[in-house]
Amino acid sequence: MSDPDSNGASANPPVRRLADWDAERLSGLAAEHGTPLYVQDLDRVRENCERLLSAFPDADVRYAVKAHTGRAVLEAVREAGLDAECASAGEVDRALAAGFGGDRLHYTAVNPPARDLDYVVAAAEQEPDLTVTVGAADTLDRLADRGFTGRVCLRVNPGVGAGHHEKVRTGAAAKFGVPYDRAARVAREAAERFDVVGIHAHAGSGIDADQLDSHRELVSRMGDLARSLTTPSDGDGADATDAASADPLYLEYVDVGGGFGVPYEEDAPALDLPAVAEATREALGPVPTADGEGELDLAVEPGRYVVADAGVLLTRVNTTKPTPGEDVVGVDAGMTDLLRPAMYDAYHPIRNLGGADDEPAPAERSATPVTVAGPICETGDTFCENRAIARPSRGDLLAVGIAGAYGYEMAHQYNSRPRPAEVVLDAGDARVARRRESLPDLVEVER
Repeated sequence: MSDPDSNGASANPPVRRLADWDAERLSGLAAEHGTPLYVQDLDRVRENCERLLSAFPDADVRYAVKAHTGRAVLEAVREAGLDAECASAGEVDRALAAGFGGDRLHYTAVNPPARDLDYVVAAAEQEPDLTVTVGAADTLDRLADRGFTGRVCLRVNPGVGAGHHEKVRTGAAAKFGVPYDRAARVAREAAERFDVVGIHAHAGSGIDADQLDSHRELVSRMGDLARSLTTPSDGDGADATDAASADPLYLEYVDVGGGFGVPYEEDAPALDLPAVAEATREALGPVPTADGEGELDLAVEPGRYVVADAGVLLTRVNTTKPTPGEDVVGVDAGMTDLLRPAMYDAYHPIRNLGGADDEPAPAERSATPVTVAGPICETGDTFCENRAIARPSRGDLLAVGIAGAYGYEMAHQYNSRPRPAEVVLDAGDARVARRRESLPDLVEVER
């Protein structure tokens, strides 16, 4: 569903707005597959991958799998040339099933459960090029206890966070990474037991243009730390990175995370990705390899940027209720299908695609402030409040935009509601990628 530019030529715009989606096509998919329904456009996923690779031509671009783990999406990302960054054993398993080899897999866990470490260590025996990113010295001990001696990357807490909501700002949260002033010592000690290949940090998720100073500060600190590790030092341990040895480490890369934001509001500007890439390279600066014959690679881990504007959620209006304070529009999707508005107060654009009997097309209706609410028994189960939308009627189809990232991934079964179906579009063809759950599915695991 690539959009033509003003001259009619194929274009790869920096963001696909909700208005750019073909309303007739979406209505047809909803009629065929029912609602709630996720629609994910693989062509758009590929376009976003292409834009990232163009902006970071010399970097290792790794897709943050947690943004969308569907097999069709993972295969499209792999074919486009991105590696996979996985936050759990389940994501590693999905990436392997989608065809990623160990040399393109990075396991970046936070406080990993024992069963996850067991799985990943076993996977590394089959895929020895798999890299494990570790955010605590204790986790290094747990890996050693399991006999792991392979590739390790150290996650660092640089004391700088950014992101669209306080719940996703990771760079300064104590939960994430080894404190910056201890990182060099931990990395050097780890090198005595493992093949330490990189250092990693991540500011947060949904970083926009107003937060780029924080991103640059994080990258600059990581560049300083990397140079202290790859360049011989006096070993007095007095600098900010607590150098514990004069011996340089033979690192391969500096991973500065992802978090590149996308504009959810209709009039918000798209992120200037080439400018972000240039600022990232400048902030990092040259980091020589330990042998002085080259420079460390830069790695980035976008997730949201790859898939957010490639997905929409379709939902059907089932109730309209005027009240003294507001007009409430009830729909068949809820916070169990798209959690972000309830969890983060996140804005998602909403478009009325019409379809109600005996009603004119949405373009012919007046815009009416409404609250769009789901069927969950929670006050927070709303997608918007008092937002002007072409006056909805029972039977209308609403499209919720920029829903491809952390949409289906955060879907759940609260109130015993089955999770929705997902259709993927691929070169114009549509197929069911994830079937709709049924009521029997809800109790399948019970005994």
